[in-house]
Amino acid sequence: MLDDRALDLLYRCARTVNGFLDRPVTDHQLRQVYELAKWGPTSANSSPARLVFVRSQEAKDRLRPALSEGNRDKTMKAPVTVIIAHDTRFYERLPFLFPNNPGARDWFTGPANEAVATTTAFRNGTLQGAYLILAARAIGLDCGPMSGFDNARLDAAFFPDGRWKSNFLCNLGYGDPASVFPRNPRLPFDEACRIE
Repeated sequence: MLDDRALDLLYRCARTVNGFLDRPVTDHQLRQVYELAKWGPTSANSSPARLVFVRSQEAKDRLRPALSEGNRDKTMKAPVTVIIAHDTRFYERLPFLFPNNPGARDWFTGPANEAVATTTAFRNGTLQGAYLILAARAIGLDCGPMSGFDNARLDAAFFPDGRWKSNFLCNLGYGDPASVFPRNPRLPFDEACRIE
C-alpha cells in the first residue's frame, strides 16, 4: 500500500490549480507522464486516448479561440495544456493492443456497432485522462483540468480530419499556491455510495 505521503500527493492534498509559476515542463516530463498513464486499465486494452501537449506559441494561438473567457488567460499562461482526446477508430489498433482475441476489432466495426465504438472511445479515453492527472501528480506536476471550451472549434483547429475528438483539457506545470481556491467539500460515503 502507498504511504500517507504518496496518498496526499495523489489525492488528499492535491489541488486543482488556476495559475502556474514560470517554470518550464520538459519533454522528458511529458514522456514520463505518458509512460505512467498508459498502464491504466481500459476495456479490451483499447487505449483510445490521444493526447496533444500544447506548448508552443503557435499551438497556443490555435487553442485560444476555442477557450471560454474564464479559462483563456490561465490556459495561455500555463506551461503546457494537454488536449485529452480519443481516436474514433481506436479499434484499428486492437490487433496489436489485444492480441489474445483476434476478433476483438469486429466488436466495434460496422453500422451496428457504431454506438458501442463511440461509447467505448469516450468512456475509456476519459479514464485515460484521469490516469494522466494522477501520473502528472506522481512526478511532481500540478494540474488544472477543465471543460469550458468549444469542442467543435478546437477539433477543427487540431483534428480537421475528424478522426480524433476532444474531451477535456488539463493545464500542467508547477502551481502557484496563490491560485488555489479554498477546498470544497466532497460527499460523504453514505451519500455517494451503497454496498449491496
